[in-house]
Amino acid sequence: MTVHFIGAGPGAPDLLTLRGRDLIAACPVCLYAGSLVPEAVLAHCPPDARIVNTASMDLDAIIAEVKAAHAAGQDVARLHSGDLSVWSAMGEQMRRLRALDIPVSVTPGVPSFSAAAAALGAELTLPGLAQSVVLTRTPGRASSMPEGETLTNFAATGATLAIHLSVQNLTSVVADLTPQYGADCPVAVVYRASWPDQQIIRSTLSGIEAAVDSGISRTALILVGPALAGEGFDESCLYAADYDRRYRPQSAESPWASWTPESEQSHD
Repeated sequence: MTVHFIGAGPGAPDLLTLRGRDLIAACPVCLYAGSLVPEAVLAHCPPDARIVNTASMDLDAIIAEVKAAHAAGQDVARLHSGDLSVWSAMGEQMRRLRALDIPVSVTPGVPSFSAAAAALGAELTLPGLAQSVVLTRTPGRASSMPEGETLTNFAATGATLAIHLSVQNLTSVVADLTPQYGADCPVAVVYRASWPDQQIIRSTLSGIEAAVDSGISRTALILVGPALAGEGFDESCLYAADYDRRYRPQSAESPWASWTPESEQSHD
């Protein structure tokens, strides 16, 4: 018996991975975060599967469901939205399950920031503008922020910021970021990325508060940084005509044309 933690993606049911789909189809028990995982994903469950919406359950109740499945020798598909590596609450569940010697596996999912960037048709790391993406959030009811993890600190890097779980704090986000990025810095708020009711709001730090409808108070991602303008960036050397590629030599005369791992080791 294994509990399979599965990233169910940002919302669109066809953004579920093939591995995730197959695991769901093989598990007689499915626990899913009903407020964020679309019901269409549950269509992959076996016809007689026990399907439990955990949206209203506390951690003890969730673990009790898993313990019952474990006693019955039944695999569990545990579905969370997006990807499990960030803000999924997987860690606290896995800690409990490991203490009970219940096996677990993890299947990644498409993260919400990737779905938001795709909706914008944007590359978040453009040469000369940004080569880093910071995934962060502001303090909320469920979790505080460590002392050093502030928007002002992250803004000092000039990186593209993907600010999760924070649209309700948009006023403080703008106040924290404007001194470093400037009032004209591009901003995008993507509401329910990849869902049928997806909304995209583009503006600047000075205008984004007025542009975002007051009804958007959750399930929205804030993206901030010069790269969102999609202009004024350098071309990378990757596809330049005179760029010698280590793994894809330009010509037989390239110094990398005869490169092998063994030849590199011979020079160490």
